[in-house]
Order: sequence, then structure tokens, then C-alpha cells
Amino acid sequence: MRYRALVAGLLICCMPTAAAQADTGAQRLREWQALLAELAPAEEREQIAAINRYFNRTIAFAEDKTTRGRPDHWASPRETLALGRGDCEDYAIAKYFSLRRLGVASDRLWLTYVMLRIGQPGSHVEQAHMVLAYYPTPTSEALILDNMLSSLQPASQRPDLRPVFRFNSDALHIGAVRHPPHTLPGWRRVLREVGAGRE
Repeated sequence: MRYRALVAGLLICCMPTAAAQADTGAQRLREWQALLAELAPAEEREQIAAINRYFNRTIAFAEDKTTRGRPDHWASPRETLALGRGDCEDYAIAKYFSLRRLGVASDRLWLTYVMLRIGQPGSHVEQAHMVLAYYPTPTSEALILDNMLSSLQPASQRPDLRPVFRFNSDALHIGAVRHPPHTLPGWRRVLREVGAGRE
């Protein structure tokens, strides 16, 4: 009986409280805002690399079923930083809005839904994934910001990614067809959050 009480006490003692989690989330938000201020005068390529590193290092990967109790939830940057965890969509969205706040034009940034090949070349096993693609010019090759890689990679060096569609705050492109961005329900909610100043 004493043993069970001791174990229970230790578990309660060692579990992070809601207040502690909130403090940690607030600290991440302050660090993010400080990073944006620090990067404001930097060259665009430096901003891209730094934002990619920051979120890959700061946010722990976790599926929405674990963090949200539902199969799919697209979070705003503020939600992701407050929680400290997210899936591929959350990384890509946080990077997108961070770079937009730094002044990177929206037509250079495209959230890209891809199928990620699992295994060696020739494998037919794929899983859904999302990355952020950065185009320095309209005709240049995209650089891929991926939560699975710490470095930026040109799209030509990512044969494991098969693009399905891409979108930003201005448009959704499925093949050659352009649609309004709010066509995607999850993205519509994030745009509403950010537009209300809660990003």
C-alpha cells in the first residue's frame, strides 16, 4: 500500500502541470517573436534557412491523434508554438506565416501537399506529407523546407516527393487549375485565425 502511494506521489510530482506547460509555450512564443525581430534585416535566403532550422529544432513531431484527439487538425503558428508539438502540416504552416511576417512575398511560398515515398527508389509505398516550397524567382527551382530534414534541398534532389497540389494565402493550385484558397477547410480556419491576429 505504501509502495503504491509512493509511486502515485512520484507520478504526480513529475508530471508537468498545465501552468508549467503554459509557461513553456509562452517562452516559445517570445523566442519566436525575438527571432523574427532578429531576422528582419537579414537576406531572404538567410531568413528561409533560419526559420526552417528553428521550427525543426523547437517543435517535436506528433500526430494529430495524439495531440488533438482527432485525425487531422491544421494549427496556426501560435497554436503550434504553445503546444510545442505538431505534424508536417503544422511545421509547414508555421514556417509559411513566419516568412510572410518577415516580408517574403506569398507568390514565393507554397505549402505543398505531396506523397512521400517510403523506402528505396522504386518503392511503391507512399504516405501523405506536407512541405513548404520556396521559389526565389517565378521561374527558379523550388527549395524545399521539410520538417524531416535540417537543410534546404532543391526540389530536383527530392525524388522521394511527388507533388499533388499546392496553396498559399492567395490561391490553391491543383495541376493547372487555380481555386480560391479557402477551398481547403483546414486552411480556411488557419487563415481566419491569422486574420484575427491570433497567429
